[in-house]
Amino acid sequence: MILVPFDARRPKTRLADVLDADERRAFADAMLRDVVSAARAADHEVRVLATAPVAGLSVPVDVDDRPLTPAVNDVLADADGVDPVAVLTADLPLVDGPTVERLLAAAAPETVVIAPGLGGGTNALVVGHPAFRADYHGVSVRDHRAAARSVGATVREVDSRRLATDVDDPGDLAEVLIHAPESRAGRWLADAGFGVHGDDGRAAAGR
Repeated sequence: MILVPFDARRPKTRLADVLDADERRAFADAMLRDVVSAARAADHEVRVLATAPVAGLSVPVDVDDRPLTPAVNDVLADADGVDPVAVLTADLPLVDGPTVERLLAAAAPETVVIAPGLGGGTNALVVGHPAFRADYHGVSVRDHRAAARSVGATVREVDSRRLATDVDDPGDLAEVLIHAPESRAGRWLADAGFGVHGDDGRAAAGR
């Protein structure tokens, strides 16, 4: 199973300097649908774990209004311990089906697969050890390595630009426009008037 957690109530608050609340919800929804499409292309069961109902998705939505860590850990605790559970964050607009397949191919019994984010977060996990639990606070990739080893799991890491690129801050928007302009998120940004500027030698998005 591939689980996609999603904050449907107050998504992407760190984009408040460039997007108002309604825009943040619409943009987050576009990224969610990009991730769901990529996960479905990998031909696995996909479920969204959302803090509030989400309409119009082609996959089941389970509503859990708790923070990310306990909500995900309840799913891991309920897993059968045989089939691995993959967790993909909902803000990965560059991800595609082959990337998800590559992530899943690294799964094995008693193994935890980690796809690090560029800022030290964890953008994807594949949990094949029944005792492993997630912790998404702080520098979570470091904590997840330690947590996996503490339960005797083998740790594998997937180095992927498409998985490493999440969208948290305004500076991340240029990555979407440059590398995934035809994604739902990329088209949403373009329709909202965003473009890429590079006058100082570094790409940035603005409108």
